[in-house]
Amino acid sequence: MTEKSERQMTLAAMMFFPAGEHIASWRHPKAQPSRFLDFDYYKQIVQTAERGKFDVFFYADELYVWDRYESSINQSNSIRPEPFTLLSALSVVTEHIGLAATISTTYNEPYHIARKLSTLDHLSKGRVAWNVITSQTDEEARNFNKEKHMLHELRYKRAKEFVQVVEGLWDSWDDDAFLFDKEGGLFADKNKLHYLNHKGHEFSVRGPLNVARPPQGYPVLIQAGASEAGKELAAAKAELVFAPRGTLEDGKQLYSDLKGRMKKYGRTPDQLKILPGIMPIIGRTEEEAAERLAIVDELIPWELGLDLLSHALGRDISHFPLDEPLPFLPELEGFNQSKSSLTRIRNIIEKENPTLRELYKRFNSRGVAGTPEQIADHLEKWFVSGAADGFIISFPHLPDALEDFVNLVVPKLQQRGIFHTDYSGKTLRDNLHLSRPSARVNDNSNNEISTI
Repeated sequence: MTEKSERQMTLAAMMFFPAGEHIASWRHPKAQPSRFLDFDYYKQIVQTAERGKFDVFFYADELYVWDRYESSINQSNSIRPEPFTLLSALSVVTEHIGLAATISTTYNEPYHIARKLSTLDHLSKGRVAWNVITSQTDEEARNFNKEKHMLHELRYKRAKEFVQVVEGLWDSWDDDAFLFDKEGGLFADKNKLHYLNHKGHEFSVRGPLNVARPPQGYPVLIQAGASEAGKELAAAKAELVFAPRGTLEDGKQLYSDLKGRMKKYGRTPDQLKILPGIMPIIGRTEEEAAERLAIVDELIPWELGLDLLSHALGRDISHFPLDEPLPFLPELEGFNQSKSSLTRIRNIIEKENPTLRELYKRFNSRGVAGTPEQIADHLEKWFVSGAADGFIISFPHLPDALEDFVNLVVPKLQQRGIFHTDYSGKTLRDNLHLSRPSARVNDNSNNEISTI
C-alpha cells in the first residue's frame, strides 16, 4: 500500500437526477425509475456512498417541471423528491456522510432556509451542506408569482445578501445560551440572544431564529456558478465549489483564479475546496468501458438532445439543419440562464466547429470511460496537478454505477494514499478539515448581529 499523502482528496457523490447524471438516465437498462419516490431507493444509494467513505452526498434540486418542448415531458425525467424531507430521513439511516442540498436564493426567504438548515444540522449531528444557487429559468419564475426570471446580476446580488442574512440568523444564540435550569426556572440567558435587525436592498429581517446555533456554526456552503458573479460569490462565501468539466488546463486556470480571489475577502486558499465534476464509466477492461459508454451516449433521443441544447442556448434551434454547423456563435452578454453551460457550448463550437448533430451529442456526453486503474489515474492527475481538491462524482445510472465506483475505484485511491480509509471527525466540517465559524455579534447594548 502506498504511504498516505498528507493531502487527501474530497469526494462528493452527486445525484443530479434520481436515476443518475442526466435527464435520460432513467432509460438505462439498470435504472429503476419506478422507485424515484421510494425512500428505500435513496437509503440504498446514500448508504453505499457512506460505505465508500464519500465525504458528501450531494442532492441537486430544481423547482419546476421542464415543459418548454414536447420532448421535455415525453422523454425526460421530471420527478424528484423535495430535498429537506429527503435529507431529514436520510440523516436517520446514516452516521458520517455529509448531506448537501441545492436550495435557491431566488425563490425562498432567508428565515425559512436558516431555520430548516439549522434544524437539519441538529438532527444530523452536524452533517449538513447548502448548495447556494440562484436558479436558472423562467419556468421556475412562473411558479413563484413572476413571469420572467430575475436578471443574472441582480439575482447574484440577492444571493450574496441572502447568505449574509442566513448566517446572521444562525448567530442568533450563543453556543452556551441555553441553561435548562429547572430549579432556578431559567431556560436561557437573555444576554446571549442576539437580534439581526437586517435592513438591506432585498431583505428586512429582524430575527432572532427560534433554533439554537447549528452544531457546525454554519452548515458548509457550496457554490456552483462559473460566471464572474458566481466566482466572486464563491471566493467570498463558498467552502466547496462544484467546478464545471473541461480540460486539465481549464481546471488549473479556474483553480488558480478562484483561490486568487479569496485574499480580498480576508480568506485563505485552504478555506475553499474546488471539486470538478466527473462522470466515470467503469469497465473491468477498456473494451467493457467503451461498450458501457456507448450505451450511455445513446440514452438521449435526438429530439430530446436537440431540445436540451436549445434550452441551454435559450432559443429554439430545431429548424436548423442537423448536419451543418450552428450558423451563429451564442453570445454571453445579456444571457439570463446558466452562463457556464453557454460557455461550454461556445468552447466546443470555437475549438471543433461541429455539426449541430455533433454539437448536441458533445454537449450531452459527459462520461470518462476507463478501467478502475485508468479512472484512478485521471483523478490523481487532476488532484496532484493543481486543478482539484477533490471531485463531484456523478453516475450514468444508479445505484449500480455507484456500487462499481465504491467497489473498484475507491480502493485504488486509498491504496495510493490520496483518499481516506475512514472518516476522521464527527461533523462534516471535521471531515473536510474546515474550521467552525465564530459568531458575528456586535459588542453593544442592543445585542445586534453584524452582517457586514
